[in-house]
Amino acid sequence: MKTNLKKLSQQVVVITGASSGIGLVTARMAAKKGAKLVLAARSEEALQQLTSEIQEDGGQATYVVADVSSQEEVQRIAQVAQEQFGGFDTWVNNAGVSIYGKLEEVPIEDMRKLFETNVWGLIYGSLEAAKHLKQRGGAIINVGSILSETTAILQSIYSASKHAVKGFTDGLRMELELDEAPISVTLIKPAAIDTPYPLHAKNFMEREAKHAPPAYAPETVARAIVHAAETPTREVTVGGGGKMMETMNHWVPRLLDKFMENVFVKQEQAEYPAGALDNNGLDGPTGKLEARGNYDGHTRETSLYTTAALHPAVTAAVAVGAGVVLAAWLGKSSGRKAKRKGSGDTYRGVLPSDAVQATKYYGKFQL
Repeated sequence: MKTNLKKLSQQVVVITGASSGIGLVTARMAAKKGAKLVLAARSEEALQQLTSEIQEDGGQATYVVADVSSQEEVQRIAQVAQEQFGGFDTWVNNAGVSIYGKLEEVPIEDMRKLFETNVWGLIYGSLEAAKHLKQRGGAIINVGSILSETTAILQSIYSASKHAVKGFTDGLRMELELDEAPISVTLIKPAAIDTPYPLHAKNFMEREAKHAPPAYAPETVARAIVHAAETPTREVTVGGGGKMMETMNHWVPRLLDKFMENVFVKQEQAEYPAGALDNNGLDGPTGKLEARGNYDGHTRETSLYTTAALHPAVTAAVAVGAGVVLAAWLGKSSGRKAKRKGSGDTYRGVLPSDAVQATKYYGKFQL
């Protein structure tokens, strides 16, 4: 069955994790485009502030204080949407929490808590949305990560949760298509985004967490979400830097491992000590409306790669340019001491200097 999505100005949109980062920026952008909003997060203070802001600007919004790790609270979000606006057209599963630290040092109970939000919260939201949208049609948009495709060292449990998000989202899409349900299911895969994500993480490292370069503005993700709400879209990688990491993981996984171990592990740690361990978004809401984080480099406000991916007419030109960059770099790397040894160990003997070279290419091109 063909899925026909309404213009955003005619939609009711549910957004979880609406009080900071990607969720906050998406809510503001959708409100400016005329969507009616149902905003969900754990902090009532932040939700009240955001709802008032949207209403004062002439928009329509209501909020629900909810922890998505509870299925009953997720169901209440849908009930409020039904009561206030007669239902909803798009459901955005954006709520998420994060942990930094070595796996052997992170308590199992914290790992479980992360999965309860990042995976089970998204499952609850997706199934609740599917139940309602089977009759009226609409979109389910799940925010995964480029870490749905690879793993960031010292963010391993978060990466594992985003792998699960991709697996569930792909399966849900296929099953709804099998049932000919008029629902579009989209996976959004952001690269590093300049949000409070590192600051809200439960951090077991000695130094404060921060994003490794390149980092993109949360508006780049919000634009992808808005696009998917109006145009059936299977998957979107946000940020050419993220696409480069996906490509490296596919073609030269051992080189990416060395990059993570020799370069990335330093880039994701600030020069100053970590804050108090109990001040984190895993154990409770932060209570603040915060769009940006502590990234100290140049935040890329746009992504040529993602713009091209969302507008196929120019995709070919960008793909050719990225291909030339990658081919040149791979040729340079393979001309050294690296040699093939099966799909699980594509390159052996990769030197730390290769990883340094990789990050130069990774951060150089405005994708």
